[in-house]
Amino acid sequence: MKLSEHLRGVNRLFLDTAPVIYFVEENPHYLALVQPVFDRIDSGSLIAVTSPITLSECLVHPYRLQQTDAALAFRELIVHGDSVAFIAIDDEIADKAADLRARHNLTLADALQAATALRAACDAFLTNDPALKRVPELNVIVLDEVEGE
Repeated sequence: MKLSEHLRGVNRLFLDTAPVIYFVEENPHYLALVQPVFDRIDSGSLIAVTSPITLSECLVHPYRLQQTDAALAFRELIVHGDSVAFIAIDDEIADKAADLRARHNLTLADALQAATALRAACDAFLTNDPALKRVPELNVIVLDEVEGE
């Protein structure tokens, strides 16, 4: 199934780390797949939801390589982008993450991402991590499992 078909009826899309990295770094394998998603976000027809986990994970590589421009590009997109809701992790999200982690054997980062998406009432969760499909409450879209446009 094509990504556009998976996104039909989706108004709020949680962005896991991988799709953001693919877009900002213009990954040659994934850019054509994620570009339409970010075009919809830019146009305002899709609300992206992100978290401090996404931000932290995206900043590691630029910090390692001292690429301040790349770090700024990630921060602008994830925290300050138009049509982006940056959701802080609070005690309720932490509690839900612990529950998800216990029930679905997720890593802490994945559990926090899933709990944030659920708290933000996301219609879908875009990732390239199939482990998140263990969370039945989420409509998880794994990039490696969808067709391009």
